[in-house]
Amino acid sequence: MTLVSVDDLAIPASVEEPGAEAFIEMTRVRNRISVEATGGYDLAVTPDELLPGWLDQRFAPKRMLVARIEGRIVGRAVAELPVPGSPAAWITVEVLPELRHRGIGGALYSAVERLAVDAGATVLQSSVLQGESGSVERITAPTGFGSVPRDSETTRFLVARGYGLEQVTRLSRLELPADRADLRRRFVRATAMSRDYHLAYWAGATPDEWLAHVARLRGRLATDAPQAGLEPDLSPWTPERVRDTDRVAAASPATSLTVLAVHSPSGNAAGYTTLTVPRQTARPVTQGDTIVLQEHRGHRLGLTLKVANLLRLGEVAPGHPRVVTFTAEENRHMLAVNESLGFLPWGYEGAWKRVL
Repeated sequence: MTLVSVDDLAIPASVEEPGAEAFIEMTRVRNRISVEATGGYDLAVTPDELLPGWLDQRFAPKRMLVARIEGRIVGRAVAELPVPGSPAAWITVEVLPELRHRGIGGALYSAVERLAVDAGATVLQSSVLQGESGSVERITAPTGFGSVPRDSETTRFLVARGYGLEQVTRLSRLELPADRADLRRRFVRATAMSRDYHLAYWAGATPDEWLAHVARLRGRLATDAPQAGLEPDLSPWTPERVRDTDRVAAASPATSLTVLAVHSPSGNAAGYTTLTVPRQTARPVTQGDTIVLQEHRGHRLGLTLKVANLLRLGEVAPGHPRVVTFTAEENRHMLAVNESLGFLPWGYEGAWKRVL
């Protein structure tokens, strides 16, 4: 019988310091599992991109466990612990493909569930890449949009532990370089419907003048973006929290590009979008949050924001192969925007929930 140990992963102060080897090894394991689930490296990260979020947990407490066989990391479990305003913890359990069906996932799950419950969670949620299978039997999300294979490893693992599917998210990607002339034409047409709005651009940290506006937009993501039956994170967003989030991002070698839509008559922010750009040009760019507040919808601001940031990307960081994005299947409007820009689906993620 193979002996498996499960324990906390020590978080190093930097990836260069002695003792960082385990964190680096964990990142390799995470990336291998991502490649197995998606068929490519588009969701892979580097240790120095992953580490900052683990060093600063003031507004996002979490724990990571790793499973080892003879000292080698073969799996990991992450618990994003409950925050004020939410009863839920988000749980991730991952095991190398060649070592599944040996009880490693179950051992990790039991341990990480205890961490979440001890931290006060009364709801457990898990968002996982859904590998395909040959089965035609599906489980459809309660939203009516999107489904997952009924007999996939992930589905069987979660159903056996009392989880129910709540939402399906589509992974899409846009191959670059985009046709800049076409993007400019789209931008002109879109802005013709939003003459009462103007745009603000920045790279990296949020400028002081927009901190309160971005805090309001981030807070509204929990209520304005599709959540299906999931427990949203209703913890308050303040300018201080935006600054802290920006500090975490600044510690990573990746760069963020943000475009903000401002309602000119009132001076209030109406929406924003972000792109995360890795240092290596051979790697894809990740589309982050995009939101337009409900009271400002109907002016093609979502399209305006995305086109503006794609044009900006081509100016300041050309050469990346593609942009990848995640969009809830019930968010038909944003999916239509993405499809009009040339994004194509390439994977799916299921969000699952268990009430304790």
